[in-house]
Amino acid sequence: MLRKILLPTTFVILAWGSWVSPDFKTIAAGVSIFLFGMLSLEEGFRAFTGGTLERILQNTTDKLWKSLSFGAISTTLMQSSSLVSVISISFLSAGLIDLAAGVGIIFGANIGTTTGAWLVAGFGLKVKISAYAMPMLVFGVLLLFQNSKNLKGIGYLLVGLGFLFLGIHYMKEGFDAFKDSFDLARFAVAGYPGLFLFAGIGIASTVVMQSSHATLVLTITALAAGQVTYENALALAIGANVGTTITAIIGSMSANEQGKRLAVAHLVFNLVTGLIAIAFIYQMMATVDWISAHTGIARDDYTLKLAVFHTLFNTIGVLVMLPLIGKLVRVLEGMFKPKTVLVNQPKYLVDAAIDFPDTALEAIRHETQRVWDHTVNVLAGMLGFERGQICSDTDLAALAQSQRKLPDFDLDAAYEQQIKPLYSAIIVFISRAGFSWQESQSGDIYWLREANQNMVEAIKAGKHLRKNLVTAVASVNKEQRALYNNMRVQLSLLIRELEEIRSASTDESPVLSLDHLRLILNDHCDVFNARMAAAMTEGRMSGELATSLLNDSNYGQEIFSKLVATGETLFVRHNRKLSEAEREVLLSEDELLDLET
Repeated sequence: MLRKILLPTTFVILAWGSWVSPDFKTIAAGVSIFLFGMLSLEEGFRAFTGGTLERILQNTTDKLWKSLSFGAISTTLMQSSSLVSVISISFLSAGLIDLAAGVGIIFGANIGTTTGAWLVAGFGLKVKISAYAMPMLVFGVLLLFQNSKNLKGIGYLLVGLGFLFLGIHYMKEGFDAFKDSFDLARFAVAGYPGLFLFAGIGIASTVVMQSSHATLVLTITALAAGQVTYENALALAIGANVGTTITAIIGSMSANEQGKRLAVAHLVFNLVTGLIAIAFIYQMMATVDWISAHTGIARDDYTLKLAVFHTLFNTIGVLVMLPLIGKLVRVLEGMFKPKTVLVNQPKYLVDAAIDFPDTALEAIRHETQRVWDHTVNVLAGMLGFERGQICSDTDLAALAQSQRKLPDFDLDAAYEQQIKPLYSAIIVFISRAGFSWQESQSGDIYWLREANQNMVEAIKAGKHLRKNLVTAVASVNKEQRALYNNMRVQLSLLIRELEEIRSASTDESPVLSLDHLRLILNDHCDVFNARMAAAMTEGRMSGELATSLLNDSNYGQEIFSKLVATGETLFVRHNRKLSEAEREVLLSEDELLDLET
């Protein structure tokens, strides 16, 4: 409802202001150009988030000080705390980082966002930056027409910076002309009523423009032109800081509970920081005067003083909240409990994870591991065991021998309920990711899609095998029952070993284990064929039964090979720290045959 009212109201105000004053129109145009520059800048940085930024983030968030540093540096470079917040929510939703690391990034981003005020106050208002904007736009537009993704990204960055500079120039020019016809400073409100009023205006303008940088630049240019008082400008800066959380909140709407927790953490931090700044505004103003006097900032250089104040209250906010991160994380985890996800509903394929390549890839990987869990459940039921029996040290051979009938199990229903919906959701999610995958990501996507296909094919082979398993286990033919029991025990032991590889520590190499499993399959086939031939020669098995056994043996081999291939993708290829030399240890089919001979 609020959003429906907000847009028409903004249009009316802009139309009225443009009609009343040409100078207002110049200011509004400056803001619009600045915002378009922000969008272009964000688009440029998105071009470089195809794995590089994601890997940097993963490697720099294992400690709190690293998370703070990443948030501060990335926001300084991108000049957008909103983009850093959205990226953090996306990463958190995909499981790339934990909540404490995400909170650290948000805290650091608030420090990084203060550099924008320094750049505008110290450089933007003292130099004719429109002269720098023109060549940036010229070269930037030329690069936008190139086919290379990296060149396009650089083009967007140059165009973004050009429009930022141009927007600041028009805002400055507009306020300089505006003061000759209309003095906004006469609407100044002193004391705490003014602080709360202008903080509210700062929040509202940031919500409308979706950019605290735009509000801050607008405030600085108005302050430089004398259109707002120093005290009211400080309140606008505080409001802009609080209002910027709206972007994170909107971004978390499509995220899981982790993303929502981070958005609330962002809101809590900025609210607490804003309240501290308002409560101790006059003490902070005195501190700013002291800092300015000792750093060479003139007494009447209020724009630079605003930059000092902006840095000061954000730093104080971080220092106050830093010791409380642990408690904040626990409270947020209590507020947002994980939703109970039905077996046929995707858990990680949320919209918040689709915006950046590595987060989308990680979401697909986690969802594929859920498909693996369901596949283990389905195959366990197909083989006549329980998952707990397979994934423990239960003597499966003795258990199989004691069974005279397989437990009832509807494999078709299990596939339709547990596997097919998730498999379909993964394929749709991959197709929805409308960005260009990097070469390494394209390979990972191919293998993950292949892993899902392998699991589906293993279950379909299990469907054919199940029919004769039910008959064989109940058969009076001891040889038939023994061969089929051996087949289902070996497949169950394979699942057990793959689960052990899955949970192996990073110090252990699963590569050799997979080669070992491939060799085991060849041994099983040789033993099975020899045993079946002997049974036929000795008259213990008919030719018809042997034909069925051969067919079912092929189904068993298919299940075995498909599960090993899936394990290679999910439990080996996902480890990016695994060296290329170690991956090359994986033996090819020809090499395996050579070892056999």
